[in-house]
Amino acid sequence: MPIPVRRLAALLLATLAHSAVWAAEAQVAVAANFAEPIKAIAAVLEKTTGHTLKITLGSTGKLFAQIRNGAPFDMLLAADTRTPEALEKAGLAQPGSRFTYATGKLVLWSAKVGRVDDVGAVLKAADLGKVAFAAPKVAPYGAAAVEAMDKLGLSAALAPKLVQGESIGQAFNFVYTGNADVGFVALSQVLEGGQLRSGSVWVLPSTLYSPIRQDAVVLRRGAGNEAAQALVNLLQSPNVKDLIRSYGYGL
Repeated sequence: MPIPVRRLAALLLATLAHSAVWAAEAQVAVAANFAEPIKAIAAVLEKTTGHTLKITLGSTGKLFAQIRNGAPFDMLLAADTRTPEALEKAGLAQPGSRFTYATGKLVLWSAKVGRVDDVGAVLKAADLGKVAFAAPKVAPYGAAAVEAMDKLGLSAALAPKLVQGESIGQAFNFVYTGNADVGFVALSQVLEGGQLRSGSVWVLPSTLYSPIRQDAVVLRRGAGNEAAQALVNLLQSPNVKDLIRSYGYGL
């Protein structure tokens, strides 16, 4: 027997209300290099579970300081392993919740087509302008850039040209807006659909810097938060791992 329209409408409303009750929100602190992937992942999360994310981007060091000072985050996606470990030791993270969600790659990028070649010779060019990088004390990609410049033997020569951003996001913006000629940024920032979005790029050999292993951890406030747990599950799923790879990360 067909269900009467009124009863069908009531059932639909009840179902929607039930879904709304169970939909949760997680406040997630995310390293700036992961800005584009986390947007895509948040959209997948909402579409598949109804849960939503409130995302705060920044350098890993600054996010760590905010968490230590009581910022209401449920989860941290860092750009290193040391910060999540430190949060565990300080009792600010859920024990056993830490895992690696990506391994980053450092690149030298210019917004100008043809400016950067495939061996980074532009760093020795007489007409080289400002060189952007992220603050090494708070941004793991900035520390990697310093390490790479040291190994290339260019630290002294480049010192007068360096401009430092508070995060890898700000370093990217210096180059994007033309305030820097080139910059050491994350590969994920310059790719779209696995292809270079614009400009020119040199992917630095991994031998020039220590591995940028990026760990996530559920914070003490996130215990029992269904949206945070759903994000953990999603980050470890095969399809989302493929999505992360498409932004130039290793796993």
